[in-house]
Amino acid sequence: MKQVNPLLIIILALGVFGIITTEMGIIGVLPQVTQKFNISTSQAGWLVSIFALVVAISGPFLTLLVSGINRKVILLTTLLIFAISNMVYAYTTQFDVMLVFRFIPAIFHPVFFSVALVTAAKLVPPEKSSKAVTKVFAGITVGFAFGVPLTSYLAEKISLEVAFLFGAVVSMIAFVGIQVWLPSMPVKEKMSYGKQLGILRKPQLWLNIVTVIFIFAAMFSVYSYFAEYLVQVTHMNGSGISIMLMVFGIIMIFGNFLFGGFVHKSITKTVIMFPLLYAVIYLFAYCLGSYLIPMVVIVIIWGVVHSGGLIVSQAWLTTEAKEAPEFGNSLFVSFSNLGITVGASIGGWFISHLGIHQLIWSGIMFTLLAFVLIMVKIKISKSNAEEVNVR
Repeated sequence: MKQVNPLLIIILALGVFGIITTEMGIIGVLPQVTQKFNISTSQAGWLVSIFALVVAISGPFLTLLVSGINRKVILLTTLLIFAISNMVYAYTTQFDVMLVFRFIPAIFHPVFFSVALVTAAKLVPPEKSSKAVTKVFAGITVGFAFGVPLTSYLAEKISLEVAFLFGAVVSMIAFVGIQVWLPSMPVKEKMSYGKQLGILRKPQLWLNIVTVIFIFAAMFSVYSYFAEYLVQVTHMNGSGISIMLMVFGIIMIFGNFLFGGFVHKSITKTVIMFPLLYAVIYLFAYCLGSYLIPMVVIVIIWGVVHSGGLIVSQAWLTTEAKEAPEFGNSLFVSFSNLGITVGASIGGWFISHLGIHQLIWSGIMFTLLAFVLIMVKIKISKSNAEEVNVR
């Protein structure tokens, strides 16, 4: 492959940023959407849930179907679909049309992630691949930190149309960058569907998949109710919560690169450390949640560790999917979304049955489950390695 432009990794991250902004930015503009289409909040909520559901279901299957297509074509097609979808959101007057154009890009969402991560790794020397992947992952954290609140701000201060067009512009900038700088990447040797699906026969892969589900459930069982916890337990006002949400998102960017460095040095040690560190943060949030200053400090540390869950989970799952890296990444995207759904549901159950303060225990429960599975997986791997050495 020819020497590539060093900005290309940033362009891939920008594409990820645009996709996250499209997926999650809708949350901040639901009030304007309900007003525009004269629908209920629960109806508007379908714009969020249908996207996540389609991502969780479609990811691995579509990744298999497009596994023989030029990587550049896939990236460009996905970005074009996201740009068009945002323009439809901006100008359609029919809610059903908007719902359809939430469904369509959601199908391609996991494909872009899978291909972008593998492409980033291939664009650099092998020893720099994990750092390249970390930079692309930064698009997720920057999307949460800036894309989502900026979409909400544009809708409130200017118009809903401008908010959606912002997402379209970001996707088109990434589209142009990839078109200009990314060389053609045809698939020289298409891996058969059977070989890709064959990794699903590995019991250790399934241990890693369930671990990823538990890690994301641990993260989002509490984070999904972040604002409510700060209102009822810490007694923060609206402006204080907005600041904390922004701080949490910004500090995630730092955490993204911090944990990327940890993973680069030792995946195993980082994976073991992550759920234990998260459990400690949750314990502090439970014990000191009613105190403003300590809780501000906890939120800052929480944001650093929270972003690590993305890097740690992806690295852990794909260690057992090296034979089919793009399919493995699609499994990560799908099952992490399943983890978010499980976590948010269980967290909601804790709130309704035990109260908002006890919500923390749902997160601790999932961190401990993840830790147990990680240790089981490591023990099995050591046993298998010893058997090979004996033979």
